[in-house]
Amino acid sequence: MMIRFLKFLILVTLLVSCKESEQDKVARLVNEWSGKVIHFPDSICLTAYGSDTVLTKYTREQSFYTILNYVDTIGCVSCRLQLSRWKEMMEDLDSIYPNRVTCLMVFNPQRKRKLIKHLRNNEFNYFVYIDETDTLNKMNKFLNEENFATFLLDKNDKIIAIGNPVLKPGVKKLYYEIILGGKMLTSVDKQALTVVSLSKEKIELGDFSWDKRKEVEVVISNVGKSPLVINDVITSCGCTTVDYTKKPVLPGDNIILKIRYKAEQPEHFNKTITVYCNAESAPLKLKISGNAK
Repeated sequence: MMIRFLKFLILVTLLVSCKESEQDKVARLVNEWSGKVIHFPDSICLTAYGSDTVLTKYTREQSFYTILNYVDTIGCVSCRLQLSRWKEMMEDLDSIYPNRVTCLMVFNPQRKRKLIKHLRNNEFNYFVYIDETDTLNKMNKFLNEENFATFLLDKNDKIIAIGNPVLKPGVKKLYYEIILGGKMLTSVDKQALTVVSLSKEKIELGDFSWDKRKEVEVVISNVGKSPLVINDVITSCGCTTVDYTKKPVLPGDNIILKIRYKAEQPEHFNKTITVYCNAESAPLKLKISGNAK
């Protein structure tokens, strides 16, 4: 029995020592996928559902770059899709470099009708590919990880960058640097840092009817010596939206984050709001919770 126990301890020790760290795992996956060519079905039916008129086309636009975003819509649809953030980024790219970048949104829906309703409710007027048979995933064997299902492709459909730019500001910066030839209008790294204080970090909304929208405000005070610049605010769920001014906040002044939560269904929730800015303590993390009954 003692020998068996010692063998078990040795085996456990070896497994623990060989366990791959999260950072090493990311580096390995990026290395494995970089340079791969994404294969597409011979025919792709692209459809726009953003208005009452449904538009369909069967040819995929070939641009200098393609941002391919694959999502299986299992779970909270708004959390997985982040349509408002994609709209903002696509409009931004269209204004900076028209016709240079194509965003291809590929959805493998669990409930197609719910997905289409969500597209219409968000007035998402871009073409999407609803892949009900999950053909694209089967052809390319995407990883079952949210951070590794979005790719920046060159004109030959070769992967040149990996990651979700609407969830990771660092990835968005990388995508823009590649697309714009290394020229960025602003860089967080070059901004002078300041000091801020928050009116609250934890927001408890309590019990409320799930079909009612809840609103709350958080005040960020600039108590440092440099202007405060908010570069991005990212929510962990599309159910949560944040409005704020894009203007720099001078020392001694405040900025108000107007936070709105609208549940898709009854649920007890715990969400995170991440504020990327030039504060010494950035990124700032806000927690919002409640019970939508």
